[in-house]
Amino acid sequence: MPTFQAQGTFTVQLKPLPAYNADESAKMGRMSIDKQFSGDLEGVSKGEMVSAMTETKGSAGYVAMERVEGSIHGRSGAFVLQHSSSMNRGEAAQSITVVPDSGTGALTGLAGNLVITIADGKHSYSFQYSLPE
Repeated sequence: MPTFQAQGTFTVQLKPLPAYNADESAKMGRMSIDKQFSGDLEGVSKGEMVSAMTETKGSAGYVAMERVEGSIHGRSGAFVLQHSSSMNRGEAAQSITVVPDSGTGALTGLAGNLVITIADGKHSYSFQYSLPE
């Protein structure tokens, strides 16, 4: 299967949701995710994130699931991204992958990994993916 690269920017709105663990010492939170993608990936996503902070500045983690609807290089459909990322004293480790077999429409069979970059308050993405021909 051929591999492709998609790049662009996105805006994101995170809104607090009630935490399942309301104990303040747990430092856990929950957010809704609403994104608007532009560039090689054009579309929107909705999802949910659970995060955990620590007492150490710059250390935290989050997991999230988001369903993306749109088009990549002109092929339309939907797919799900699974996030599992952390910060270790300011050093980021990201894992954002397409959930296997989540692609629909012309994105059926989509596989890949997405990397998020935040610079000067702006969000961008680099998405390495493969699709059946």
